[in-house]
Amino acid sequence: MAKEKIYKPTLEFQKKSNLNSASYKKLYKESVTSPEKFWGKQAERLTWFKKWNKVLSHDFARGRAKWFEGGKINVSYNCLDRHLDSDLKNKAAIIWEGDNPEESKTYTYQMLHREVCRFANVLKKQGVKKGDVVMIYLPMIPELAISALACTRIGAIHSIVFGGFSPEALIGRIEDCKPILIITSDGGFRGGKVIEMKKNVDEALAKSTSKISTVIVVRRTGIESNLEWVEGRDHWFHFLMKDHEISSECEPYKSDAEDPLFILYTSGSTGKPKGVMHTTAGYLLGVNLSFHYVFDHKPEDTFMCTADVGWVTGHSYVLYGPLSNGATSIMFEGVPTYPDPGRFWDIIDKYKVNV
Repeated sequence: MAKEKIYKPTLEFQKKSNLNSASYKKLYKESVTSPEKFWGKQAERLTWFKKWNKVLSHDFARGRAKWFEGGKINVSYNCLDRHLDSDLKNKAAIIWEGDNPEESKTYTYQMLHREVCRFANVLKKQGVKKGDVVMIYLPMIPELAISALACTRIGAIHSIVFGGFSPEALIGRIEDCKPILIITSDGGFRGGKVIEMKKNVDEALAKSTSKISTVIVVRRTGIESNLEWVEGRDHWFHFLMKDHEISSECEPYKSDAEDPLFILYTSGSTGKPKGVMHTTAGYLLGVNLSFHYVFDHKPEDTFMCTADVGWVTGHSYVLYGPLSNGATSIMFEGVPTYPDPGRFWDIIDKYKVNV
């Protein structure tokens, strides 16, 4: 049996690290011996409209915990607005790389803020209000990030469904969380092939007992001639965004710390999919802090998480962790084997990804 080898970080890496051995041990000890004091300090990383009354109330025997009760906060404000009065305003927030290597787009924090505010106003005009569930069934395109952040801006709950799932998978989730509105696309590209996402939504809604009155459709593939269109129910994303009544300013809703943020379903590979609900402040602080320390984020980094936003890793480390830290996050639409097995390395070279 080969002898185990230990590879230590270089001295240069250690010097630049956000944590060294001593500071890690000190933080860890405080988190275990004085958890409320620890998390109360760490919560200062976020921007609050109103400070909390109590850090933690919990009954672990009954599986109940409440974080930062009485606090008022907004996720999109923490991911966007608070960066706009600094040098981060014109920094790349999301660099999008399409399934086709020839397609890419960059959103600065200021650009992303504008698009999120506009779409938040679109949702409000469509009747979406605090506490409503919005289902998002999109490929890995910028509109997915914009839609999720727009929901958080107005206090709506998003439920993102992985873009590769079938109509049957959609039906179960629709029946369970009862969304007021669905956001989808005409189709999506994956490994050079087209997934007919609008068609999947139509099929799911035809079989579902839940009545959805609004479907917003992003134009991605241009397969419009194949689309069935339900007048009054279906709306093009780009037309709604160009409406002259839609403002680029949207006041962020002051959410309670314990307000629901999103519902995400388990894959269903080991039984019926189960909806897991995350609340606002505790989740945001968790991903903000872990992004900073676990990924050792520095302002000059270009960060890439290869997870799909349809999974919690994508929620946490494509969107909310990086953006709440003012980082640059790569969002990739495709698969690692298209157009050849070197695709990830091509992206890393192209954007000088270093984490």
